[in-house]
Amino acid sequence: MSALLIKNIKQLLQVREEGKSPIRGKEMASVPSIDNAWVLVKHGIIKDFGSMDTCPEDPNAVIDASGKLVLPAWCDSHTHLVFADTREDEFVGRIKGLSYEQIAAAGGGILNSAKKLADKSETELIASATLRLNEIMHLGTGAVEIKSGYGLSVAAELKMLRVIKHLKENHPLTVKATFLGAHAIPAEYKQNREEYIRLIIEEMLPAIAEEGLADYIDVFCETNYFTTEETSSILMAGIKHGLKPKIHVNQFNAIGGIQVGIEHNAISVDHLEVMTDKDKKDLAASNVIPTALPSCSFFLGIPYAPAREMIEAGLPLCLATDYNPGSTPSGNIPFVLSLACLRMKLLPEEAINAVTMNGACAMEVQHELGSITKGKKANLIITKPINSINNIPYSFGSNLIDQVIIDGQIMMG
Repeated sequence: MSALLIKNIKQLLQVREEGKSPIRGKEMASVPSIDNAWVLVKHGIIKDFGSMDTCPEDPNAVIDASGKLVLPAWCDSHTHLVFADTREDEFVGRIKGLSYEQIAAAGGGILNSAKKLADKSETELIASATLRLNEIMHLGTGAVEIKSGYGLSVAAELKMLRVIKHLKENHPLTVKATFLGAHAIPAEYKQNREEYIRLIIEEMLPAIAEEGLADYIDVFCETNYFTTEETSSILMAGIKHGLKPKIHVNQFNAIGGIQVGIEHNAISVDHLEVMTDKDKKDLAASNVIPTALPSCSFFLGIPYAPAREMIEAGLPLCLATDYNPGSTPSGNIPFVLSLACLRMKLLPEEAINAVTMNGACAMEVQHELGSITKGKKANLIITKPINSINNIPYSFGSNLIDQVIIDGQIMMG
């Protein structure tokens, strides 16, 4: 489809001339828009847009969006959606009163996923991950970051990253790959964690760099996982191989991981359920993007990140799904928006900014995604007829998306 005109749009949302910087603090309460609008797509790119009194003549392909909203597709900057199998037994265990830490100590959690993944082929993993990618695309996601970390061995981590590379090259969504070999210490290295860290630094990273398998390096910096000193060493090794840092921090404890991320110029620090005043102050003085994962808090029954406080501190808050088999078996961004509004007290506009522009910035794709800007990719959501942007988080059990457009192509409708 060389040209597509969407016209009679009730409201065209997230319209920005530049659209290349994260939205911070009080600015997050505003989503620039045009009422009664049109947008023209050519060769997969947003060519032009405006109010209907300036609408160009119809090309061959036209969508009448009367009563509907159009906005940029979601940018989900934190997922683990390549995995071997679900973990619903652990879900039942939590219902019976077991904590995340107790399940992990009994061989569940990340190590459970690693055991299951070792037995799956690349072909099997590609097939199941493709189904999940298609699902989140139909829910409006146009870009996604996918982490490894369920391998925990040289062969299995490389297998995961090759799967992610295949998805990146063969699926219409924009995909970013993150190496998360430092997700947990495998059982066989519990008494010799230094050897596993050596394996990451001296064997995994060189092989990943040689095949060009990852964009980022991540570490689970948390009590009983990786210390701040270990995190720093692993990040420095990744940087030497051309990988930019992202970190899992402050999910259960504040142990200084945010400061390690800032020191190493991390793109983002993610989770943040536990935040100190120093954490917020240090982030405000940096360019690191804080990313909250509300559906993880919902599923595990743990505190939500203090998103309201972070916005009031002037931070560029990002929201993501954390889609994974253990703590967040969902890639549903609209549900994340609902949780952010209901449990974190974000305004709908703040939540929308967090999963569009700021999500794009957390994956470094803000030059091509995240806003309605001339020259950016036409990754767009067309809603069903609704009253306003507020309906998206308000109608938490309904799918209000009518059509999803990726690279100018209609993916559903």
